[in-house]
Amino acid sequence: MTMRVAVAASGRGSNLEALLRVLEADAPARVVLVLSNRSDAGALSSARALGVATEVLDDPSSADEWLERLTRHRVDLLVLAGYLKLVPPGVVSRYRDRIVNVHPALLPAFGGPGMYGRRVHEAVLASGARESGATVHLVDEVYDRGAVLAQGRVPVLPGDTPETLAARVLAVEHRLLPAVVLAAAAAGHPVPLPETVESTP
Repeated sequence: MTMRVAVAASGRGSNLEALLRVLEADAPARVVLVLSNRSDAGALSSARALGVATEVLDDPSSADEWLERLTRHRVDLLVLAGYLKLVPPGVVSRYRDRIVNVHPALLPAFGGPGMYGRRVHEAVLASGARESGATVHLVDEVYDRGAVLAQGRVPVLPGDTPETLAARVLAVEHRLLPAVVLAAAAAGHPVPLPETVESTP
């Protein structure tokens, strides 16, 4: 049976696009819904262009609204791909261990409230860390706290800026997230990947 996936995104949706490229007609998972808290999110345009259903959350803090939409589309797995708000506890409870998030750093470092996008890469560079990367993890009631399912590492290079580091990390996100979703579809639920995805500079 094909796993029905919903993707929540707040921005341009490059991780959504990476996922859609991998989940073709014969894939064991299919994106059936894209949700956003912003009506102008690029992810919605990408989804509509490919005939994927879209919904804009009127009140992103309302578990009832989330659950009505997820139930209506018979969603098995919820993927947060650049979704910047906290998922309501009622949704986490109903979809326990069936929500995954991709984060642009090696959790548990550089995670938590307010740590998203450029802020993460600025913090990594300011820390003097020699590597960064991406993490896909289960979602619970606290930002970036859930169990890690997969990580991919990249070097931090001399002269890196937040933009150059972000581009290197994003390339890993685009491989890591689809791999986790495909593994979840094969197992029937999210599972840890056996090894990390490494990246060259």
